Amino acid sequence: MSDLFFSPDLPAEFDRLQRQMASLFPGFPASLRAMRSETFPPVNIGSTDDSVEIVAFAPGLDPAAIDVSIDKGLLTISGERKPREPEAGEEARVYARERFMGAFRRVIELPQHADPDKVNARYVNGCLTISVGRSEASKPRAITVQ
Repeated sequence: MSDLFFSPDLPAEFDRLQRQMASLFPGFPASLRAMRSETFPPVNIGSTDDSVEIVAFAPGLDPAAIDVSIDKGLLTISGERKPREPEAGEEARVYARERFMGAFRRVIELPQHADPDKVNARYVNGCLTISVGRSEASKPRAITVQ
């Protein structure tokens, strides 16, 4: 006889497994939803009737150091945030650092109706806003009934 069985209450089994993992690995998050995402920059993605709108929150970056490209339906945002160099004669001790520093790369899959030839990117007040136009065939339109 096997000790292996399948419970009809699958969510309860996942909770049991998660408790076992937490006991084996101290510091393991209490919930998978509690895991902190370390991706930079954080993004909001939405759409209008005319475009797909992506807003990447990336304060403190030089707009010239941000690369945006589209290839095969994937929008890539990449660059590097460099640490601030101390000024001459300035001595500073860092006690905590929560701001992301270093190279980053975000890849976002665009919907099929996005037109890679209609892209506009602008950086204002620490937000990189990318607007990708929709193809004409995918835009909503009214049909006249005759």
